[in-house]
Amino acid sequence: MCVVRSGVADSPAVHSGRKAVASFASHHNPAMAPDLAYPIGKFSPPSEYTPELRASWIDTIASIPIRFRGSVAGLTDEQLDTPYRPGGWTVRQVVHHVPDSHMNAYVRFKLALTEDVPTIKPYDEAAWATLEDSRTTPIETSLTLLTLIHDRWLRIIRSLDDSGLQRRYRHPDTGNHSLEYMLAHYAWHGLHHTAHVTALRERMGW
Repeated sequence: MCVVRSGVADSPAVHSGRKAVASFASHHNPAMAPDLAYPIGKFSPPSEYTPELRASWIDTIASIPIRFRGSVAGLTDEQLDTPYRPGGWTVRQVVHHVPDSHMNAYVRFKLALTEDVPTIKPYDEAAWATLEDSRTTPIETSLTLLTLIHDRWLRIIRSLDDSGLQRRYRHPDTGNHSLEYMLAHYAWHGLHHTAHVTALRERMGW
Protein backbone atom coordinates (compact mmCIF):
# COMPACT_ATOMS: atom_id res chain seq x y z
CA MET A 1 0.00 0.00 0.00
CA CYS A 2 1.30 3.46 -0.85
CA VAL A 3 -0.21 6.79 0.17
CA VAL A 4 0.75 10.08 -1.44
CA ARG A 5 1.07 13.16 0.76
CA SER A 6 1.76 16.51 -0.92
CA GLY A 7 3.09 14.73 -3.99
CA VAL A 8 5.50 12.50 -2.04
CA ALA A 9 4.75 8.78 -1.79
CA ASP A 10 5.05 7.17 1.62
CA SER A 11 7.09 3.96 1.60
CA PRO A 12 5.56 0.73 2.98
CA ALA A 13 8.04 1.00 5.89
CA VAL A 14 6.64 4.41 6.85
CA HIS A 15 3.11 3.00 6.77
CA SER A 16 3.95 -0.07 8.80
CA GLY A 17 5.78 2.13 11.31
CA ARG A 18 2.71 4.35 11.73
CA LYS A 19 0.49 1.31 12.37
CA ALA A 20 2.93 -0.16 14.89
CA VAL A 21 3.25 3.17 16.70
CA ALA A 22 -0.53 3.44 16.97
CA SER A 23 -0.72 -0.12 18.30
CA PHE A 24 1.99 0.50 20.89
CA ALA A 25 0.36 3.75 22.01
CA SER A 26 -3.06 2.18 22.45
CA HIS A 27 -1.60 -0.74 24.38
CA HIS A 28 0.47 1.33 26.81
CA ASN A 29 -1.33 4.68 26.94
CA PRO A 30 -4.92 4.16 25.84
CA ALA A 31 -6.25 7.41 27.33
CA MET A 32 -3.36 9.73 26.46
CA ALA A 33 -4.08 12.63 24.11
CA PRO A 34 -1.65 13.38 21.28
CA ASP A 35 1.45 15.23 22.44
CA LEU A 36 4.23 16.62 20.24
CA ALA A 37 6.94 15.63 22.72
CA TYR A 38 5.46 12.19 23.48
CA PRO A 39 3.36 11.18 20.47
CA ILE A 40 2.95 7.60 21.71
CA GLY A 41 2.89 8.59 25.39
CA LYS A 42 5.63 8.48 28.01
CA PHE A 43 7.25 5.15 28.75
CA SER A 44 5.39 3.10 31.33
CA PRO A 45 6.73 -0.35 32.24
CA PRO A 46 4.17 -3.15 32.40
CA SER A 47 2.77 -4.27 35.73
CA GLU A 48 3.51 -7.86 34.70
CA TYR A 49 6.12 -9.25 32.32
CA THR A 50 4.94 -12.07 30.06
CA PRO A 51 6.56 -14.14 27.30
CA GLU A 52 4.14 -12.56 24.81
CA LEU A 53 5.17 -9.03 25.77
CA ARG A 54 8.83 -9.98 25.68
CA ALA A 55 8.46 -11.44 22.19
CA SER A 56 6.69 -8.29 20.99
CA TRP A 57 9.47 -6.07 22.35
CA ILE A 58 12.14 -8.16 20.65
CA ASP A 59 10.21 -8.01 17.37
CA THR A 60 9.89 -4.24 17.72
CA ILE A 61 13.60 -3.78 18.45
CA ALA A 62 14.39 -5.94 15.41
CA SER A 63 12.17 -3.77 13.20
CA ILE A 64 13.29 -0.34 14.39
CA PRO A 65 16.15 0.20 11.89
CA ILE A 66 13.90 -0.29 8.85
CA ARG A 67 10.99 1.61 10.39
CA PHE A 68 13.24 4.52 11.32
CA ARG A 69 14.90 4.55 7.90
CA GLY A 70 11.46 4.57 6.29
CA SER A 71 10.33 7.48 8.46
CA VAL A 72 13.02 9.80 7.02
CA ALA A 73 12.99 8.47 3.45
CA GLY A 74 12.90 11.22 0.84
CA LEU A 75 13.35 14.15 3.22
CA THR A 76 15.32 17.13 1.93
CA ASP A 77 18.11 18.84 3.86
CA GLU A 78 15.70 21.64 4.71
CA GLN A 79 13.18 19.15 6.09
CA LEU A 80 15.89 17.30 8.03
CA ASP A 81 16.85 20.59 9.65
CA THR A 82 13.27 21.23 10.79
CA PRO A 83 12.56 20.76 14.53
CA TYR A 84 10.05 17.98 15.11
CA ARG A 85 8.32 20.33 17.57
CA PRO A 86 8.84 23.96 18.68
CA GLY A 87 12.01 24.07 20.76
CA GLY A 88 12.82 20.44 19.98
CA TRP A 89 15.62 18.75 18.12
CA THR A 90 15.76 18.82 14.35
CA VAL A 91 14.93 15.63 12.49
CA ARG A 92 18.65 15.35 11.70
CA GLN A 93 19.53 15.46 15.41
CA VAL A 94 16.90 12.81 16.12
CA VAL A 95 18.40 10.56 13.44
CA HIS A 96 21.83 10.82 15.08
CA HIS A 97 20.46 10.50 18.62
CA VAL A 98 18.79 7.12 18.12
CA PRO A 99 21.99 5.12 17.38
CA ASP A 100 23.80 7.09 20.12
CA SER A 101 21.14 5.95 22.59
CA HIS A 102 20.91 2.37 21.36
CA MET A 103 24.70 2.06 21.34
CA ASN A 104 24.65 2.95 25.03
CA ALA A 105 21.87 0.40 25.61
CA TYR A 106 23.87 -2.30 23.83
CA VAL A 107 26.90 -1.63 26.03
CA ARG A 108 24.74 -1.57 29.17
CA PHE A 109 23.27 -4.93 28.18
CA LYS A 110 26.74 -6.43 27.90
CA LEU A 111 27.83 -4.92 31.21
CA ALA A 112 24.81 -6.43 32.99
CA LEU A 113 25.59 -9.84 31.51
CA THR A 114 29.25 -9.81 32.49
CA GLU A 115 29.25 -7.96 35.82
CA ASP A 116 27.25 -8.20 39.04
CA VAL A 117 24.67 -5.38 38.97
CA PRO A 118 27.01 -2.83 37.38
CA THR A 119 26.37 0.86 37.82
CA ILE A 120 25.98 2.31 34.35
CA LYS A 121 27.12 5.77 33.36
CA PRO A 122 24.41 8.18 32.22
CA TYR A 123 25.22 10.65 29.46
CA ASP A 124 23.97 14.12 28.59
CA GLU A 125 21.96 13.36 25.47
CA ALA A 126 21.08 17.03 24.90
CA ALA A 127 24.78 17.94 24.91
CA TRP A 128 25.61 15.02 22.60
CA ALA A 129 23.02 16.33 20.14
CA THR A 130 24.90 19.64 19.82
CA LEU A 131 28.27 18.07 18.93
CA GLU A 132 29.62 18.37 15.41
CA ASP A 133 28.84 14.78 14.42
CA SER A 134 25.17 15.27 15.34
CA ARG A 135 24.96 18.42 13.26
CA THR A 136 26.88 17.55 10.09
CA THR A 137 27.18 13.77 9.67
CA PRO A 138 25.17 12.45 6.69
CA ILE A 139 22.09 10.68 8.01
CA GLU A 140 22.97 7.53 6.07
CA THR A 141 25.93 7.04 8.42
CA SER A 142 23.68 6.93 11.47
CA LEU A 143 20.97 4.86 9.76
CA THR A 144 23.62 2.27 8.88
CA LEU A 145 25.11 2.46 12.38
CA LEU A 146 21.68 1.76 13.88
CA THR A 147 21.27 -1.31 11.67
CA LEU A 148 24.68 -2.66 12.67
CA ILE A 149 24.17 -2.03 16.39
CA HIS A 150 20.83 -3.83 16.31
CA ASP A 151 22.33 -6.76 14.45
CA ARG A 152 24.83 -7.43 17.24
CA TRP A 153 22.46 -6.49 20.07
CA LEU A 154 19.77 -8.88 18.83
CA ARG A 155 22.26 -11.76 18.65
CA ILE A 156 22.69 -11.36 22.41
CA ILE A 157 19.03 -10.73 23.20
CA ARG A 158 17.84 -13.82 21.31
CA SER A 159 20.40 -16.02 23.05
CA LEU A 160 19.08 -15.26 26.54
CA ASP A 161 16.80 -17.42 28.66
CA ASP A 162 14.65 -16.15 31.52
CA SER A 163 17.54 -16.01 33.95
CA GLY A 164 19.62 -13.97 31.51
CA LEU A 165 16.85 -11.41 31.09
CA GLN A 166 16.59 -11.09 34.86
CA ARG A 167 20.19 -9.89 35.09
CA ARG A 168 20.23 -6.40 36.55
CA TYR A 169 22.06 -3.12 36.30
CA ARG A 170 21.91 0.04 38.38
CA HIS A 171 21.12 3.46 36.96
CA PRO A 172 22.38 6.20 39.33
CA ASP A 173 19.16 8.20 38.93
CA THR A 174 16.44 5.55 38.70
CA GLY A 175 17.80 2.53 40.60
CA ASN A 176 18.05 -1.16 39.70
CA HIS A 177 16.43 -2.56 36.57
CA SER A 178 16.33 -5.90 34.77
CA LEU A 179 17.36 -6.44 31.17
CA GLU A 180 13.72 -7.32 30.51
CA TYR A 181 12.83 -3.79 31.60
CA MET A 182 15.43 -2.48 29.15
CA LEU A 183 13.79 -4.45 26.33
CA ALA A 184 10.47 -2.75 27.05
CA HIS A 185 12.08 0.66 27.33
CA TYR A 186 14.01 0.48 24.07
CA ALA A 187 11.09 -0.97 22.12
CA TRP A 188 9.25 2.16 23.26
CA HIS A 189 12.25 4.41 22.59
CA GLY A 190 12.59 3.38 18.95
CA LEU A 191 8.87 3.88 18.29
CA HIS A 192 8.92 7.16 20.25
CA HIS A 193 11.50 8.77 17.98
CA THR A 194 10.07 7.23 14.82
CA ALA A 195 6.77 8.86 15.76
CA HIS A 196 8.48 12.23 16.19
CA VAL A 197 9.37 12.11 12.51
CA THR A 198 6.17 10.56 11.16
CA ALA A 199 3.99 12.93 13.20
CA LEU A 200 5.93 15.90 11.83
CA ARG A 201 5.47 14.58 8.29
CA GLU A 202 1.75 14.21 8.93
CA ARG A 203 1.46 17.79 10.19
CA MET A 204 3.57 19.26 7.40
CA GLY A 205 2.09 17.15 4.61
CA TRP A 206 5.52 15.80 3.59
